[in-house]
Amino acid sequence: MSIINLERSYELLAEAAQFVEDVVAGGGKILFVATKKQAQDIVREAAVSVQMPFCVNRWMGGTLTNFQTITSSLKKYKQFLKMEDDGSLGKLPGKEAAAIKHQMSRMHRNFEGMLEVDELPTAVFIVDVRNEEIAVREAHRLNIPCVGLVDTNSDPSQVSHPVPGNDDASKSIRIVTEVIVEAVQSGKARQATQQVQSGITPLIRAEFGEDQQDLEVTLPEGYEEIVAREVSAVTESAPIPGEVASVEESSEEPEADATEDSPIVDEDAEVVEESKESASDEEAGDAEESEEGSASDGEAPAEESSKEPESESEKK
Repeated sequence: MSIINLERSYELLAEAAQFVEDVVAGGGKILFVATKKQAQDIVREAAVSVQMPFCVNRWMGGTLTNFQTITSSLKKYKQFLKMEDDGSLGKLPGKEAAAIKHQMSRMHRNFEGMLEVDELPTAVFIVDVRNEEIAVREAHRLNIPCVGLVDTNSDPSQVSHPVPGNDDASKSIRIVTEVIVEAVQSGKARQATQQVQSGITPLIRAEFGEDQQDLEVTLPEGYEEIVAREVSAVTESAPIPGEVASVEESSEEPEADATEDSPIVDEDAEVVEESKESASDEEAGDAEESEEGSASDGEAPAEESSKEPESESEKK
């Protein structure tokens, strides 16, 4: 029975995941190693999903320490695969073709997942440090850091980033492997963003002085055409200033002429003046009638007075 502190396992697994993420973000490769039967399919699937090299069938001695020999064997295996694809392998004699196919089956078992390996890996992820003792020794000899799932029957000092856990149960192997895969994916995302940012030239604000020359600015292709199109569109939509001024002057001139030539006529004032004239005419007519009346009144008494003396004379 194994007793493992899961809190400590969680802390060390987080540290190992951060280390793997930093390695991948820097452009490094992680070699997945797990030859145990319960871990082969899990590790193969995980490595293929993140496009990393893996070894799940058999660890060949000298895979790291004798990398030149391994590289030549990989070239030979790639040549055999090419012959099989183009059909030249079927044109060989039966005995020679059978020998090549036998070599290919053996190479496939030994080099599965390592066809694209051109250089030594930056780090190694190992399931069951005790079972993969040869791989751990080779990595330690070449100073290649190792992230290993370490059980109670293994020595954690053999690897640089140990992760305490059960290396026999497929569930625990899957949990640890998935965390490492997520770290690899995060590292690739960081690497992509760094590449994008490195391709962008930063803008530096220069301190302009009296003796400083003008800076040359390179505009992107097609910038002048875009600006010319925008300017032409604006000029076509907006009216010309000279035309606007002439239109305004022509609209103002008739008003000025009307104000200068024809006086303003107020209909109410004309009505008032007509009423005043009619009233004055009526007053004049009344005055004439009153004068005539007064004149007639004055003549009548005079006639009476003239008549009275005559009557008195007659009486006498």
